[in-house]
Amino acid sequence: MLAVNNLMVAYNQATVIRGISVTIWPGEIVSVVGSNGAGKSTLLRCIAGLLRPSSGEIVFLNERIDGWPAFKIAKKGLSLVPEGARVFSKLSVEDNLLLGTFTRDPGHMFEELSEKVYDMFPILRERRLLRAETLSGGQRQMLAIGRALMSQPRLLLLDEPTAGLAPNLAEELFEFIRKICTIGITLLLVEQRIEHALEISDRAYVVENGEVVMEGRARELINSDMVRKAYLGL
Repeated sequence: MLAVNNLMVAYNQATVIRGISVTIWPGEIVSVVGSNGAGKSTLLRCIAGLLRPSSGEIVFLNERIDGWPAFKIAKKGLSLVPEGARVFSKLSVEDNLLLGTFTRDPGHMFEELSEKVYDMFPILRERRLLRAETLSGGQRQMLAIGRALMSQPRLLLLDEPTAGLAPNLAEELFEFIRKICTIGITLLLVEQRIEHALEISDRAYVVENGEVVMEGRARELINSDMVRKAYLGL
């Protein structure tokens, strides 16, 4: 579904990503893990078209998309949920979801799609007429993910979805992430809660200083001495 080949990204002449390559197959949950400042979020922003790579290529659904504007990539079926539960706080929950249909005709299949989101996140149905600013942090994150699902993505990129959440809310959100994959959406996840991310993933890439230093089946990485010592404190 997605192939990132030898990607290089620089900010103000400082190289942030150094030759990263990532492959994702349909139906997978793939995690990109590592310490803060490793380049994980930059990778997602580049895939989504918010940043231009210095070199390398990004191929999505057999078509090269590096250099495409973000709206065109979204229309092709790739959606990014940025870090920070970014929603339109003055709009209602329902209107936030409506904005998620922008890649189609305005309001395209809104009732059908919103019902699927409400089934996944029942609290949003209860609060659909309330402003998003009244939601808790976890509920706003659910809304941000739900809005992305309204665009009917083939591939969903999640950037630190549990950042700032209490442990019990993070656990709940990880369960929702599992459910998303069961409805036919492929997931690329960047997450600081590394053990939890690996537990729900099929495969993972460990990134340090803008480079992939380890990759493999997620279960194997959990048991890796390098990952356990460096990231799990074991």
